[in-house]
Amino acid sequence: MALTQRLEFRQSQSLVMTPQLMQAIKLLQLSNLDLSTFVEEELERNPLLERANDGPEAPGVGETAPEPAEFPDSDDAEGAGAEISASGGDGFEPVQEDWLNRDLGSRAEIEQTFDAPLDNVFSEEPAEAAARNAQDAAPTAYTEWGGGASHDEDYNLEAFVAAEVTLPSHLAEQLAVAVTAPAQRMIGQYLIDLVDEAGYLPGDLGQAAERLGASEGDVEAVLSVLQKFDPPGVCARSLSECLAIQLRELNRYDPAMQALVEHLDLLAKRDIAALRKCCGVDDEDITEMIGEIRRLDPKPGLRFGSARMQTVVPDVYVRPGNDGGWHVELNSDTLPRVLVNQTYYTELSKTIRKDGDKSYFSDCLQNATWLVRALDQRARTILKVATEIVCQQDGFFTHGVAHLRPLNLKAVAEAIQMHESTVSRVTANKYMATNRGIFELKYFFTASIASADGGEAHSAEAVRHHIKQLIDAEDSALILSDDTIVERLRESGIDIARRTVAKYREAMRIPSSVQRRRDKQSALGSALSTAAAASDRSRDTQPA
Repeated sequence: MALTQRLEFRQSQSLVMTPQLMQAIKLLQLSNLDLSTFVEEELERNPLLERANDGPEAPGVGETAPEPAEFPDSDDAEGAGAEISASGGDGFEPVQEDWLNRDLGSRAEIEQTFDAPLDNVFSEEPAEAAARNAQDAAPTAYTEWGGGASHDEDYNLEAFVAAEVTLPSHLAEQLAVAVTAPAQRMIGQYLIDLVDEAGYLPGDLGQAAERLGASEGDVEAVLSVLQKFDPPGVCARSLSECLAIQLRELNRYDPAMQALVEHLDLLAKRDIAALRKCCGVDDEDITEMIGEIRRLDPKPGLRFGSARMQTVVPDVYVRPGNDGGWHVELNSDTLPRVLVNQTYYTELSKTIRKDGDKSYFSDCLQNATWLVRALDQRARTILKVATEIVCQQDGFFTHGVAHLRPLNLKAVAEAIQMHESTVSRVTANKYMATNRGIFELKYFFTASIASADGGEAHSAEAVRHHIKQLIDAEDSALILSDDTIVERLRESGIDIARRTVAKYREAMRIPSSVQRRRDKQSALGSALSTAAAASDRSRDTQPA
């Protein structure tokens, strides 16, 4: 077999991930905040990009733009002063060049004019006199008094707002007063740095003592000082210790209350009989003690510098239409508006001579054009996917969660003729404002649960809503177990297993039937005790 060289042409198709395509894919899955950050970085990096509303204000018809003022040099000060004086414009003071340049004569002539020696007339140094005059002079503008808003662009009103007091800074201020020894202050500051936002310390401080090179006794001594700081209960290592510190502050930490704090697990289970036995008190005393525990703060650190909740800004609005349908529109406030400055590029092309500069601005023009197209394509894709979701989940918008249908990415992708991965990227970190609240787009994609009678499948979210309705409507004398809920759901046409009901119930943080029975019995007993006490007080106040 002979080896020969030959030239062949082959035609094939392949997908090449260009940088522009990768950028478009990246923009799809960004939230509105991340997108704004990305666009701001591109505006700083690319000189041919500009915001749509950042153009300079054009002067009116027949007007010319004011030229910047030029300050003359010292050599031309006299001529410049004459020109300003001749203009006679408002706001200019008379030129004082005449008396400044006047020859006052010799020292003897000046003393003869004032009829006194110069030492008596000019007793102060020039710098001191100027400082005193500047201090005594009244402000000439309203903004110099510190009142009112300033028209200066650098004026920032937030600079006058007091900084928020955080928990570490609040504890550090108290540490500086309570502890004077340098070693103990260092240990205290280290422990303050370990306090979390709820005000708790790690359970084991042995590692802290080892890292500080101090004994555990010294760390415990400083800890006892920190636990007396404000707010009460701070620097605790467990919930029991936090409540005990607050009770000591209130002078209510007696042996009965100590037993109650040490058995918080029984209180969580609402096992009142076991609690009453551990504390050695009657029903009335245990009810009062539980009420005192409820009035304490289990997370005292949240009073200081808690993280602010960021308001969700929807990307899509869904409003009822006049024809009985739904009107879907994008939130224009979350869409960055950028333009390509073609005029600037044209002017640069006429003056640029170097090949490196030409290639740089050509790349900037190409990147800017691709970014504008990618942003437009992103907005169109979001609107297309949101419109299809509204069409698929029309029952939810009309009747509520109970009519939410099972939906997956494939159904939406086939309807709008896109790939599933594109739909997945579009629905990530995007929110929709509806007449029933603000929901993430992924909320409308739920698994399906088969129907008991072979009919249409049910949405998992609708089943969760049905389970919650059954539990909320249950009677205190007849608590529904998971098996009973399964039977009720099958009567409603939903085929579901008991373990699935338990999983959905735990996901919604609904306790078991045993725990719900104890809670409702405890609530009923507290209500009866309160009613009996009120009846006794009213009977005592009646006249004999």
